[in-house]
Amino acid sequence: MEFSIAELQPKKLVGKSLSMSFTDDKTGMLWGSFAPQIKNVANRVGDEKISLQSYTDDFMIDPTIPFVKWAAIEVSDFKNVIQGIEKLEITGGLYAVFHYKGNVLGAPKFFSKIFKESIPNSNYQLDNSRPHFELLPAGKYDPMDENSEEKIYVPIKLK
Repeated sequence: MEFSIAELQPKKLVGKSLSMSFTDDKTGMLWGSFAPQIKNVANRVGDEKISLQSYTDDFMIDPTIPFVKWAAIEVSDFKNVIQGIEKLEITGGLYAVFHYKGNVLGAPKFFSKIFKESIPNSNYQLDNSRPHFELLPAGKYDPMDENSEEKIYVPIKLK
């Protein structure tokens, strides 16, 4: 599976977060609580949505291990953040970028290939000190549509 390498600059995000696991997935509830508020966010950068996860190093071992997931958008600054919305700054750094086309049902197999084949067979290793995220483009992302597209950003460092 091919991927490109990107050096990202730090980003400011606003959104909502929840602790969950792969076996106790609350993604729908998370986005349901944030999506109606997106139109009220000032200083938005772009029109993409960001699904972000902060994992521990053992996240692939046990699907019941909790992690923090964010439903977010990028902003230029944190001025005028509306009540009930959380702020998150992510550091820049090196990311492997994968293009995924398909619905959520095919995503687990795709992610498995990333973590079990693509990254281990490259000159890079995971850097779980930084978050993983998916960039969900406006107009092209519908979780149940097989033609849906997203970019997957996996934090990496040289081996």
